[in-house]
Amino acid sequence: MLHAMIMAGGGGTRFWPRSRQRRPKQFLNVTGDRSLLQMAIDRIEALALPPARSWVMTAEAYRGQTAEQLPSLPPGHIVGEPCGRDTAPCIALGAALIAREDPDAVMLVTPADHVIEPTQEFRRAVNVAALMAEEHPGALITFGIVPTYPSTGYGYIHRGEQVASRQGIGVFRVGAFAEKPVQERAEQFFASGEYYWNSGIFVWKTATILGALKEHRPAMFDAVARIADAWDTPRQQEVLTREYPTLDKISIDYAVMEHHPERLVVQTPYRWDDVGSWLALERMQPQDGDGNTVLGTHCGLKTNNCVVVGEPGRLIATIGVRDLLIIQDGDSTLVAHRDDEGTVKQMVDELRKRGLERYL
Repeated sequence: MLHAMIMAGGGGTRFWPRSRQRRPKQFLNVTGDRSLLQMAIDRIEALALPPARSWVMTAEAYRGQTAEQLPSLPPGHIVGEPCGRDTAPCIALGAALIAREDPDAVMLVTPADHVIEPTQEFRRAVNVAALMAEEHPGALITFGIVPTYPSTGYGYIHRGEQVASRQGIGVFRVGAFAEKPVQERAEQFFASGEYYWNSGIFVWKTATILGALKEHRPAMFDAVARIADAWDTPRQQEVLTREYPTLDKISIDYAVMEHHPERLVVQTPYRWDDVGSWLALERMQPQDGDGNTVLGTHCGLKTNNCVVVGEPGRLIATIGVRDLLIIQDGDSTLVAHRDDEGTVKQMVDELRKRGLERYL
């Protein structure tokens, strides 16, 4: 049977100051009246999965907020990581817990902070991937996004030979994974038509991913096995708190995907955005006549090509500016050139260095 695991433990520092330690990005309403996390569970529910086969992996500090936003989810299926260890330990633990309940499970892994539309196309892609997991039980399957521009902000997947077509969706072997490229290389990837963006969404048999972890990361495999063995016993929290911080901090791509002999990529039919920074709003919201993307109350003169975000009841007035990010939230305001959007995370680090954690 198909099970789903949502990864919702990140801090979303590139969305500061709206995203804070107490309220990271996955809890924010970016495109409507549902948070990114709620939109992720909506997509899972569209797969006709019962709550008993849905899991959320988050930080221990966010378990309460997660439960508030997802009241249909069994409390025991909201897992709080004692510390952030990147995606490999997160996925390893999720797979071990799912396999404990269903040893023959097929597992969907999806981040909480993506925007995917329309939902029925996501459902179609997942159904195809789940079918591939049954037909190719030794495969690790990822979802590839057809690039719409030569992005330097995403990793890429080089498409190999086609192995199947199901429900109008092509499935290919993975030729290779490529890191975030420089501009010239990104343009080459884009022009070739042979590369996908790596979305970080996966489908596989839990037995397959656990077997790959046992081979390539045996210490990690052994640790999550000990945690799973203690789950739903009086020792659950003690073992989780002891074992999880010892796991290597590494992504699933580096830990397993780059080494596994059988890797497939499903060409996705849906629109996708990882909402990685404030400029993502331009792709999801309409612009005014001066090219500004505005979420809030804004009065501008000679203001062009800006992203302006403010809280209800707060006016943002601008004169003679262009190409800026202007983000007001609570006690903090960010003003940055749009070309420096990738530096917001560095600003968060700088605030921490200067002892200004109260604004984080």
